[in-house]
Amino acid sequence: MKFLDQAKIFVQAGYGGSGSASFRREKFIEFGGPDGGDGGNGGSIILVADINLNTLVDFRFKQHFKAERGQNGTGKKKTGKSGKDLILKVPVGTQIFEEDNNTLIEDLIKPGQKIIIANGGKGGLGNVRFKSSINRSPRKKTDGNKGESFWVWLQLKVIADIGIVGMPNSGKSSLLSILTSAKPKIANYPFTTINPNLGVANYNNKEITLADIPGLIEGAHEGVGLGDKFLRHIERCKNILHLIDITNDNLVENYSKVRKELFKYSNKLTKKREIIVFNKIDMVSDDEINEKINIFNKKIKKKIYKISALKHKGIADIKRVLVRYAY
Repeated sequence: MKFLDQAKIFVQAGYGGSGSASFRREKFIEFGGPDGGDGGNGGSIILVADINLNTLVDFRFKQHFKAERGQNGTGKKKTGKSGKDLILKVPVGTQIFEEDNNTLIEDLIKPGQKIIIANGGKGGLGNVRFKSSINRSPRKKTDGNKGESFWVWLQLKVIADIGIVGMPNSGKSSLLSILTSAKPKIANYPFTTINPNLGVANYNNKEITLADIPGLIEGAHEGVGLGDKFLRHIERCKNILHLIDITNDNLVENYSKVRKELFKYSNKLTKKREIIVFNKIDMVSDDEINEKINIFNKKIKKKIYKISALKHKGIADIKRVLVRYAY
């Protein structure tokens, strides 16, 4: 299924039905009188957060959504049937913005959370409503109100326990495929991943959600490379797993570049708990591994984990760490 994290849709709530201007016409009843019923209310449009969805792709080809209108009132004081509400399911983590794509309307962060995004029009009044002591035969009735209609933007921010970040070609997709049942595209060249990938892992009867965020490079917050299109997904991740390719010459510089991009997008991202993992240890000698870790630790005084996603080395240790961080 194609990942889509932004969509613009037009919502049109149903119109209210018109009231009726009818009179009783019955045999043997000398004086009739008004008996026009009210119109039914128009259907509303409701957005609901569904835990089983992880993309907005359903809104890629269909962008206009219209709820059912209310039926007109009829004689014998019968109210018209109200229009059905239109329920649109969106992934958990979907934000709803006004047409300017800047003013937030609602943030659906909990499964089952819902919002009436467009209210249906109220039904019109039948002529029986206007009967009075001085007007026994009113012919007045009112039309139903229009339902609300406007464009809105939907933006998805992935919600995960662990967000995997790093420079392009550091092995993020490979790690995700090993830790979870996800099957991301994997190849030996930069920018293999052009959309975030989600995976769910179960360790010791505990469920952990991981997100592989496309590679960040210097200037990403300004639109360089894949740009800041996916930086917003990291905002919803509880923790960050920073994956670093140990075969690179300057590990500190690469680490700092990614951290700088996170900070420039939002300083809150750099305050999240971080797991630093050196990948591809199968491609260098033990002496070189120790030397590079020592150099790194002189600048960055944080605990480092070593793995080989290709050879599955150190994966068991990472699993235990992920459980501890997620819970």
